[in-house]
Amino acid sequence: MKLDLACGQRKREGFLGVDIAACEGVDTVFDLRTTPWPWADQSVEEVWCSHFFEHLDGDERIAFMHELWRVLVPDGKATIITPYWASMRAIQDPTHKWPPVCESSYAYFNKPWRDVNKLNHYPIHCDFDFTHAFAIDREWASRDTSVQWYAARHLQNTVNDLVVTLTRRSGR
Repeated sequence: MKLDLACGQRKREGFLGVDIAACEGVDTVFDLRTTPWPWADQSVEEVWCSHFFEHLDGDERIAFMHELWRVLVPDGKATIITPYWASMRAIQDPTHKWPPVCESSYAYFNKPWRDVNKLNHYPIHCDFDFTHAFAIDREWASRDTSVQWYAARHLQNTVNDLVVTLTRRSGR
C-alpha cells in the first residue's frame, strides 16, 4: 500500500489519498493528528507527505513520526516535503507551527544519533535513516551547483522546500 498523507486535491497517482477534508481525490477522510492511524503495523510500503508536517507542533510531529514508523514496512520509504526553514514560505503561513523544519530536525528520529548525543530520555522511539535534498528557487536553479550550495547555506530564500526521504530502520 502507498499513502499520500494530507493529499488535498493533489493526490499522487498510484497512492491512496488521505486528508482531513473530503476533497476530490481523497480516498480516506482522516485527521492525521489522531492516533493510532487506521492502518495495520508494517502494512505501508511508501508514503508521500507534501506540506503538512510544518502544520504540526512538536508533540504532534513526534506522534506523526511514531505512527509513520509503525505503519511502514522495514526499509519502507517516506518522502516529506516542507518549506525550508530559511525561506519566507516557512514563516508566512499563520497555520505553520514553530519551529520551522530543517534538515537536522530529522536526526532526532534516528536512534543511533540519539544514542551518540545522549538523548535517549527524549520521548521518541521511532528509528529512521534519512537523506535530504533542496528545491532551489528558480532564480538560483541555473547557477553552478557549488554556488547553489553556498547560497543555500548562507542566504535566505535560496531554497524553497526541504525534501526528506526517510527509510524505516528495522527493529522494535
